Amino acid sequence: MHEQDAGMRVVHLLRAITLELDRIGEKFAARHALHPTDVRALICLLDAARTGAPATPGTLGAHLGLNSAGTTAVIDRLERLGHVRRERDTRDRRRVLLKVDESAVALGWGFFGPLIHEVVAVLGRFDAADQATIEAFLGDVHEAVTRRRTGQD
Repeated sequence: MHEQDAGMRVVHLLRAITLELDRIGEKFAARHALHPTDVRALICLLDAARTGAPATPGTLGAHLGLNSAGTTAVIDRLERLGHVRRERDTRDRRRVLLKVDESAVALGWGFFGPLIHEVVAVLGRFDAADQATIEAFLGDVHEAVTRRRTGQD
């Protein structure tokens, strides 16, 4: 019973963190005239750039769960605001790649940077073994949530 109680406390903490992060994301979106989907799109594109994965309208739409018309509308809005640009793939001129503009990166760091630094500082209070455990736990939780969302369970 004790393990279940600890598990439920962690579930409730994760839920509380998720809600707070959503509220922070909503605040960022409102402050910069963005739709919450626009913020999610920027995060997807930044994650793709960080991992070296090509970001196309198709991959973005799949990540966001949008059809092509909805994806185009998001990209058009972000492009109009100067946050994203479309570029032809140099290896396949038929393919369009999406790139986040450096001004959007700076905008994000200006808003989320203090929180990111605070989270990194919190993690720094743990030793290397605990950090590895925390990272493994969060990675496994992310995989479980993704499986549930995509129906792979």
